[in-house]
Amino acid sequence: MNALQKLLDRTNNNKFVCVGLDADIKKIPQLLLKYKDPVFEFNKIIIDNTIEHAAAYKINFAFYESLGAEGFSVLKKTVDYIGGNVLIIGDAKRGDIGNTAQMYAEAVFNHLNFDSITVNPYMGSDSVQPFLKFKEKLNFILALTSNKGAMDFEKLKLENGAYLYQQVIKQVNEWNADKNCGLVFGATQLEELKQNIKSFNNMPVLLPGVGAQGGSFEDVCKAFKSIDSNSFIINISRGLIYRSSEENFGEAAKEEILKFNKLSEEIFS
Repeated sequence: MNALQKLLDRTNNNKFVCVGLDADIKKIPQLLLKYKDPVFEFNKIIIDNTIEHAAAYKINFAFYESLGAEGFSVLKKTVDYIGGNVLIIGDAKRGDIGNTAQMYAEAVFNHLNFDSITVNPYMGSDSVQPFLKFKEKLNFILALTSNKGAMDFEKLKLENGAYLYQQVIKQVNEWNADKNCGLVFGATQLEELKQNIKSFNNMPVLLPGVGAQGGSFEDVCKAFKSIDSNSFIINISRGLIYRSSEENFGEAAKEEILKFNKLSEEIFS
């Protein structure tokens, strides 16, 4: 099963929550520190409680790279533990050219066994093409992000009257010959989402920014419902995995994801 099929298998059942495994050893329940590998133990318990209900998992490399060599071991074990039936996104935001991009792609897809990656297109097509050669994988390319700094470059107006992020969307549509492109579009950018959603042409969309950053799960679902599309996932990290700092943190995460799934079912029913 390729990456796109894994995603659609879940979203066809109105599961739109992408669980962000941004495991921070300073924030995980202190009771886990007795384990040899507390971050992996935390991930396992979150996965056990959410895997039946999640559309995908997104693993932000920064939280694991900060642990040094041990962090890459935890990252790899986490991917293996999730298994092959749910989409796993490597949130690495890679963006370099030529052989460097090729090495990044091989590392993420071949060695670490991710289904998908986030890609920064700032350096142009030759920074993206090495990832697109992996036709069974899925590449979420940054268009309009959820952070305040999106104003600095992404919303710059070009001579043709379009914004830079709109030019990115147009270009990604052209790169999508093998149906292995997707977009990253911030859930905090609701008006821009509504204005541009038809230009996505049913490409998969990863939407960060719900929860701590202020984006609305309900509003995003309604936006895609308005064009009769279920080709999207909404990432939730801190607002899901840190619902409790006690022994019941896994059950608390499960209760939260079930609330989101119930809401999306109501919207799409």
